[in-house]
Amino acid sequence: MTAELVRGQNHTLPQTRLEIRVSAGSPVVAGATLGDENGVVRGAEWIAHPGSPQLPGLEVSQQAAAGHRLAVDLEALPETVHRVTVLLALPVGVGGPTRFGTTAAPFVAVTGLDGTEIATFTLTGLDAESAVSALELYRRQGAWKVRAVGQGYAAGLAEMLADQGLAGAAALAASIQEAVARSLARSVAPPPPRTPEGDRVRHVSGPSDPGPAPAAPPQPPAATPVQPADDPDPTPTAGGPIDYAHPRRQHAAPPTPPPAAPPAQPGQAAQPVAGDATGWSMDERLYNQIWGMFEDLARAAAAYRSAVDFAESRMDQELDRSLSDPRNRIGGAGDRAREEARAKRDELTARAREVLDRDLAQLAAEAAVVEPALPAAYAGWDNPVWHAHRVPMELPMALRLGDLHLPERTGLRIPLLVRLPLERGIWVDSGRTASEAAALTDSDRLRRLAMETAVLHAARLLAVYPPGEFSVHVIDPAGSAAGQLAPLVDAGVLAGPPAAGPQGVASVLAHLTRRVDLVQMAVRAGAADSLPPDLDTGEQLLVVNDFPHGFDDRAVTQLRYLADEGPAVGVHLLMVADREDASAYGPVLDPLWRSLLRITPVTDNHLADPWVGHAWTYEPPVTPPGSRVLEQVLAAVTAARRAAGR
Repeated sequence: MTAELVRGQNHTLPQTRLEIRVSAGSPVVAGATLGDENGVVRGAEWIAHPGSPQLPGLEVSQQAAAGHRLAVDLEALPETVHRVTVLLALPVGVGGPTRFGTTAAPFVAVTGLDGTEIATFTLTGLDAESAVSALELYRRQGAWKVRAVGQGYAAGLAEMLADQGLAGAAALAASIQEAVARSLARSVAPPPPRTPEGDRVRHVSGPSDPGPAPAAPPQPPAATPVQPADDPDPTPTAGGPIDYAHPRRQHAAPPTPPPAAPPAQPGQAAQPVAGDATGWSMDERLYNQIWGMFEDLARAAAAYRSAVDFAESRMDQELDRSLSDPRNRIGGAGDRAREEARAKRDELTARAREVLDRDLAQLAAEAAVVEPALPAAYAGWDNPVWHAHRVPMELPMALRLGDLHLPERTGLRIPLLVRLPLERGIWVDSGRTASEAAALTDSDRLRRLAMETAVLHAARLLAVYPPGEFSVHVIDPAGSAAGQLAPLVDAGVLAGPPAAGPQGVASVLAHLTRRVDLVQMAVRAGAADSLPPDLDTGEQLLVVNDFPHGFDDRAVTQLRYLADEGPAVGVHLLMVADREDASAYGPVLDPLWRSLLRITPVTDNHLADPWVGHAWTYEPPVTPPGSRVLEQVLAAVTAARRAAGR
């Protein structure tokens, strides 16, 4: 039975292999400190945090996220450790909340490896605090207990670490926040908060299931209801601010039930259905369903890996206990002990694999149904939907950037969707030092592939925005990407010829910087009618090739300004660059890289999910060999613009 703790209350832990599950209203940093018999943290090596996520018996997430799963093996902790304190902190300098009082109360659960909750604690009453000691596991008379703490610190992580007796707390806190900031470029933004009923109907197997699936941590409800799809969008009044927010950005699921699936036979999984999640429209249902599949796969793989680790750890412990007896070190007794330990390990691993295979099979069946039903914005370039594509009159919810998969089943691919309008820019990494896969690719080919990837993303954005509501600008200082840009240039869909040379770079950056300035002033002053009549208020995308070559200091400053201020008023960056080439600028460009979502032009395992932090293999979008789908789509964009008189 689950113990619902209040601040200061404790509860006995019935087992030593545990998970600490955290759910918060916004991304948080999760870590843990080890304390001696007096609760003192003896050094930085006694702290697990995103920059150093593993200690003996303890593992935490490597990034800030709205949900975390911390693994704890109390028996594997050093004997000098008597206390494990779970800490939460808000990331610094990333534009999110700066105090817990402005977010939903964090929820922490101590569970077994099968997901069964042992104790839970909701951290209510927080206000100005930006860091909090959530709970602690402590040793008392040979047994382990959990205590709800909820001690907050307004001065943040440094104050909390200093309170636990750590020397150099401020420096370590700064290094932790730096590690979190670095991870932002490789993390996939979490989806909107779930409704109380959940965003999708989970497919569950019948009574023959070999074991329970891990329970997902509860998520806070959405803050505001969605504008119904059949209602007209609210129109700004004269002189009012310009609303660049997507009308469905914050949403609560409507009461309409999802499509009913055919009834499953006893002991069999339900038949998957495309669009089985909640939502006002089919696009919204499919979006929520894909994110649900993404989360299901992440958690299923995490449960399997945790079970395998447990089986290995248990075998090692049994062998240590058996071989600690001198009588078992020689003769048949020792051999039998080894065989029995390995047999138990193999049995536990096989059972875990059986559960995983069942979940993977269900997800694969669901993917096979969902993929053909996807709209163009979500579909791969090989999807037949593109052959009948017409430029829409309404902005879709999201955009597909590629596919993700895990090594447990490489054939099961989940579309990587990002919400529209874009909330952060994109960086296509063309550097050979970025990964092992890139290191095996020729430099010229890598740069060519990076630009081709950028062109595909730009073409998809043009194809899914209503006519005239999206413009693409290109900066190609040396003209080195003329071949890759040819489809966009030939179709006449760019806002102007690709800018080359110092003057071209300066002209485009000045134009977009002026647009951001003017729209920002109009929004703040509530004077939308004061904008110049020739100002294009549609969304703008700036594709930058081969940065930082051809950029002077002023241009670099303008680019950083666009990255920071542009997304809020409809100006977005798509960078094609090798970060190693930009190292000459030193740390001045670090905020730029951190603000962008990093993807690669070659298959690489560099992206992390927002739940458990798996390293996912990302596959960039490609068109089928010999296909002219890109030219057909761009021709449709051109025709739609002519019909609309744009």
